[in-house]
Amino acid sequence: MIFKRVGDGRPYPEHGLATRDWAALPPRQVRLDQLVTTKDTLQLAALLDEDSTFYGDLFAHVVLWRGDMYLEDGLHRALRAALQQRSVLHARVHAIGEETTIPA
Repeated sequence: MIFKRVGDGRPYPEHGLATRDWAALPPRQVRLDQLVTTKDTLQLAALLDEDSTFYGDLFAHVVLWRGDMYLEDGLHRALRAALQQRSVLHARVHAIGEETTIPA
């Protein structure tokens, strides 16, 4: 299993972060098997595109909420990492609520 769970939507409250706000968060490694996706479909062309991050952030965006880590942006990067036999992904993590530590 690649991910902890495949979800469909964002169960956490709106965080209000803009692109500039995400860029201020330092990237860190997160394990793929701890991530819950917020999308249940992907576009194969985007997965296979070598230049898919040209206009976006190089790092995935993860929201930590109620003990779960939700992959808000970066599904294609995460799947590409899994296909390359990697178990971790570099992501920017934003904690909502009282949690501030990433699960081990």
